[in-house]
Order: sequence, then C-alpha cells, then structure tokens
Amino acid sequence: MKNTLYIIALLTCLFGFSQKISTLYENANKAVVLIKTLQAEVLYEGGLATMSGLNGFGSGFVISEAGDILTVAHLVQTAEYIIVTFADGEEIEAKVLYSYPLSDVALIRTLTPKSTPLTVLKLGDSDLAKTGDQVFIIGAPYGLKSSLSVGYISGKYTRKPLFNGLITAEIIQSDAAINMGSSGGPMFNMKGEVIGIASFILSRSQGFQGLGFATTSNIAKKLLLEEHAIWTGIQSSFLYGHLAEILNVPQKGGILVEKVAANSLGDQLGLQGGYFRTILEDKEYILGGDILLMVEEIPLTNEENLIKSWYKLQELKPGDLIRFTLLRRGKIEKISEIVP
Repeated sequence: MKNTLYIIALLTCLFGFSQKISTLYENANKAVVLIKTLQAEVLYEGGLATMSGLNGFGSGFVISEAGDILTVAHLVQTAEYIIVTFADGEEIEAKVLYSYPLSDVALIRTLTPKSTPLTVLKLGDSDLAKTGDQVFIIGAPYGLKSSLSVGYISGKYTRKPLFNGLITAEIIQSDAAINMGSSGGPMFNMKGEVIGIASFILSRSQGFQGLGFATTSNIAKKLLLEEHAIWTGIQSSFLYGHLAEILNVPQKGGILVEKVAANSLGDQLGLQGGYFRTILEDKEYILGGDILLMVEEIPLTNEENLIKSWYKLQELKPGDLIRFTLLRRGKIEKISEIVP
C-alpha cells in the first residue's frame, strides 16, 4: 500500500512538473523570434575581388512593446540586413540599437509595428539564480523555431573587473542544449523570468558538448538598457604576441578590423575591413583591413586598455572629435573624425 501511494505521489509530482514546463513554454514562446541576417563582404578569390553575402540565423526575444528585441552580438554586429520572424510567422525588418561583443549581447528594434500586439518577456534578477536551479531555453537550433531544451545551472562565472571596478561579463553554465541558431534565445528560471541570453560561441566547438553558456540578464540590462553600449558595426580580433609580430604591428598589440557594417559608427568613421581569409594559429582571420593601435591616447595593447578605450568611445556625443591611430597598408596614420 505504501509503495502504491509513493508511486502515485511521484507520478503526481512528475505530471505537475510537466504541466508547469508546458504552461511556461506556451506563454513565453509567443515572445521568442527567429532572426535572419545578411552580411556583405569583399574577398579575394583567384586573385579577383568578389562581393559575397553571408546568411546568418539565430534567436531573440521581445522585451518591450516598442519592438525591442534582445539577442546576441555575433549575429547582428556586422549585419547589413535583419529580418525578425515572429512565432505567428509575421516578418518585420529590424535595425541594431546597441551592441557589446565582449559579452555577446545586442539590442535590436523592429522598423515597423507588428500587426498584432506583442508578447513581452520579463527580465529577472540573474543574481538570484543558483547552481542546481532548473532552467529552460527556447530558441531555433539550425533554424527550427520554438525548440525547447531543459536543464540545470551547472555554474556561474564572473570576469574579474579590469578597469575602474567594472564587470563586463557574467556567464551562466547549464546542461540545457544550445546549438547554432539557439544563440540569442532566452534562458528562463522556473518563474518564467529571463535570467540569461544563450550564446553558442562561448563553446570551444561552437556547438553543444553537454555544456551551454548564457550571458546573464543583469549584465545585458546594464550594458544595453542602462549604458546603451554603442554599435560600432565592427568585427575584430585582438592581435598580440607572435601574431602581432607576424603582421608587423609596431607595438605589443592591436585590433584587427575584419568587417565593418554599412551605416555603423565604424563605417561613419571611415574604418576599413579586410578581404583575405586565412588561418593563423588555428584561428581564422580576415586580413587586409585596418589595425587599430590607439584610441585617443590609449594604446590597444591589453584587455584593460581595450575596456578603457571602449568607455572612452561610450562617452562621445554627436559633434565630438575622436582621434585614433591605425596601421593601414603598412603605414601608420593618425586620423581625427567628428562623431556623426
């Protein structure tokens, strides 16, 4: 008799849990979107310069009735064209408002209102999330919309402050699956609040290996909703050590500009991206573009100075003068530009 009661109680708990997950999913899924992007780039193939387009896709979720959508920076940072597909199939073009690639978070906004009312998700307090808590993620792995994965928080990590006590990265590790296309999707607690933004690029293989990673909602709020992190439109790599020497960087480090999106701040300041893909030390780079050496008087030689330069840019207002030093086609140039 006791065993029978135990089994009934267990089944009741399991049934109740399943119902809760399905209810939370049904309510949240209406606010999760598929994001498709187009990126243009010029590459040398067979000695000829050719223009090509790269199609990308990922996930995002609505956080305001104005059509603001949180997603990942690597998806939209250099995008020329962004289309948002809602759960009901309606598609609307969008633009980038703010982006912070170091934490892989971005905020985009639809260019026109949706024909039906938007479902908005609530950002929870990620500081309250603990290792062992159950979470679920909604995304579009490999373009499959409205996919659900469930798991537990395996750990939380915070990057040590490098400049003025500022923390620029907080990560939640989970065993909930995150694959290409899931990145940008919301990670929920069991109250249905968003506590993280999924990012597959934090995985070494850029795919699921039993561990998934998400930037915390609190960091996303701080960088995008409070500080309004500027959208530079630049895809870049930090060069240091042997790589800096190989590419004749005249200091300990520099920022290789690989792509620049049209109409972005980087484009308006005249920065030039690369055109030749190559692999150096097991990592792919696009060479031929500018190598940034200094922003104002800050040499871009280490991570602390990179963050200092970022906040220097963050302080700029339209009409301000910005000065930077770069290596362009083997020559050092000092450039001054008015911020548009």
